Amino acid sequence: MTHPDKLPDGAGRFGPYGGMFVPETLIPALQELEREFLAAKKDPEFQKELAYYLAEYAGRPTPLYFVSRLSDEVGSKVYLKREDLLHTGAHKINNTLGQGLLARRMGKKRIIAETGAGQHGVATATAAAVFGMECVVYMGTEDMERQALNVFRMRQLGSEVREVKTGSRTLKDAITEAIRDWVTNVRTTNYILGSVLGPHPYPMMVRDFQSVIGRETRAQIMEKEGRLPDLLVACVGGGSNSIGLFHEFLGDESVKMLGVEAGGVGRELGQHAARFIGGSLGILHGTRTFLLQYDDGQIAPTHSISAGLDYAAIGPELSLYHDWKRIEFTHVSDDEALDAFQRLSRLEGMIPALESAHAIAQVLKMKGNLPELVVINLSGRGDKDVQAVAKHLGQELH
Repeated sequence: MTHPDKLPDGAGRFGPYGGMFVPETLIPALQELEREFLAAKKDPEFQKELAYYLAEYAGRPTPLYFVSRLSDEVGSKVYLKREDLLHTGAHKINNTLGQGLLARRMGKKRIIAETGAGQHGVATATAAAVFGMECVVYMGTEDMERQALNVFRMRQLGSEVREVKTGSRTLKDAITEAIRDWVTNVRTTNYILGSVLGPHPYPMMVRDFQSVIGRETRAQIMEKEGRLPDLLVACVGGGSNSIGLFHEFLGDESVKMLGVEAGGVGRELGQHAARFIGGSLGILHGTRTFLLQYDDGQIAPTHSISAGLDYAAIGPELSLYHDWKRIEFTHVSDDEALDAFQRLSRLEGMIPALESAHAIAQVLKMKGNLPELVVINLSGRGDKDVQAVAKHLGQELH
């Protein structure tokens, strides 16, 4: 097994996954991005500036918080990594501050992004405001309806939100439109992709910016418990919050890892977004990975109560760890996530994002079968989901 620190290889591949499957127009831009990123990783001044913004602006380090009532409920000691406490309300800001600084280093004045749940869009709009850049965010009309609060936040931050009315009108189509924009405006524009997806170097770059989550978690759990956790749990859409937590622990065989996908409302294509129960190998948005598709290669529609998990593909590095059986993957349904959303709120006074509620739901399902010490990545807070949850519960907000 190749050591995780050696991945990806020089071609941007994680074993059979990853790569750079894009129009020829974008190859020079991706190569420039890779060069600048690798140089920035070795540049003490860049790292110092990034650390400053993460600490003084975003609010790192985030707490590793012992949830006593949830622990009593499931019969194991459970900690939450509180990414929900970051500025903008989710882990996404770790990546957008890094990529924003990188764009400024490259002299790009305009940035674009895609968003599903809206958190990456808000985080990108925030970084654009901080660094004085023009920003356009692409978002599917269905996601705009269920995440109206985040649309308003992006516009208040000075960004343009462009509706995507094609296809399923969700994250997949927003990424497609963002890539089209980048092809057209590649000389002046940098694309801040929000997850460990897309062509190389994005899966590597987003992972590295998010791996601060796992580094902090290791130090904090050693301080609190004097040992490493038995189990790490995180929801998995594209995979940025999960690989952000997991990457630091991949070499520790005693630490088990569990990624939780969106089980939606059934097992048929179009009813869920669980790539490992209905997916196969294919290429989407510049990378080769596991994805939900029909026999003829057309991308299948997806469904999740959570806009941030409603995507047809999973990050290529996570596909490799699935093959290696280093990370186990499972899924929970919309109803289970909705129940966990309410239960964490009432047990611990924390309203989780619907994405994070999938991870909470899985731990609740494992009651009685959990190891002694568990860490869950609470990747975001649930303010953005209040309207959607109220609608599902048949309650009207005034």
